[in-house]
Amino acid sequence: MIQDQIKEIIERRMTRDGLVESGIAGVKLFRATCALPCVPAVYEPSVIAITSGSKEAVLDGARYVYDAERYMCCPMSMPVTAGTPAASPEDPLFGVYIDLDPREMSALAVEMESAGGALPAAQGGAVQAIRLARWDAGFGTALLRLLQVLDDEADRAVLGPLRLREVYYAILKGEAGGFARQAFGAGNGIARSIAHLSSQVEAQVSVEDLARRAGLSRAVFHRRFKQATRMSPIQFVKAMRLNRAAMSIAGGMSVSEAAMEVGYVSASQFSREFKRSYGQSPRQWSEAQQGLIAGL
Repeated sequence: MIQDQIKEIIERRMTRDGLVESGIAGVKLFRATCALPCVPAVYEPSVIAITSGSKEAVLDGARYVYDAERYMCCPMSMPVTAGTPAASPEDPLFGVYIDLDPREMSALAVEMESAGGALPAAQGGAVQAIRLARWDAGFGTALLRLLQVLDDEADRAVLGPLRLREVYYAILKGEAGGFARQAFGAGNGIARSIAHLSSQVEAQVSVEDLARRAGLSRAVFHRRFKQATRMSPIQFVKAMRLNRAAMSIAGGMSVSEAAMEVGYVSASQFSREFKRSYGQSPRQWSEAQQGLIAGL
């Protein structure tokens, strides 16, 4: 199986649990041999492929479990809880994290459409935030070819970007292709709004301004945003801020710095909202979760 070949490559390069750079920009490898409960995280535009074991993410109550049969495609920044609750020394988790470059994905989608041929149809209605897709032969082969260049510095530098483009191509041709093409399409105002919110999470926002940016009425924007993310725009901003703050605190940042970094002026308001979301004060969270998110 291709998954086994990919697992062998990852296993050779990783001697401990965690997430490491592969040497190709936008491609990381990870390993987990102990169970990690689902904790706050932010999924950036990415594909996560598991070669053994399983991983899960929860977005506003919707649970996504992916493994060596289905990979996860997330074309927009999303505040989730994520973990590896089934990982163990006997059943370790190995996988690959790939950043999705919106410009490259959009350009490649246009090029594919111009070249003709059958492509997966884009979904109707609002694009959704997360999709699981079957590992097909095209995706597995492209991912294996990408990782096969890691051992040679010249191959990584020269062939790495080309092989990464092959993976993008395989995603766009595969089961998640229509979903991804819709998300990265030039006319997707909701995806543009989410990218704007994610890049400026500390800024004050108004639904009216976001709707105007998307070229939609306030009511239509609100409805489509909630269809895509399962949250209202205001709920999304709050979840994104709190998740990023939680990740920063778990990584060693002080509570006050983390609160200020995501736009909170009032420490008491931050503490109230944090405890309401996670059931613990930020300080309790810091003591309980220090370093836990690093492997997510």
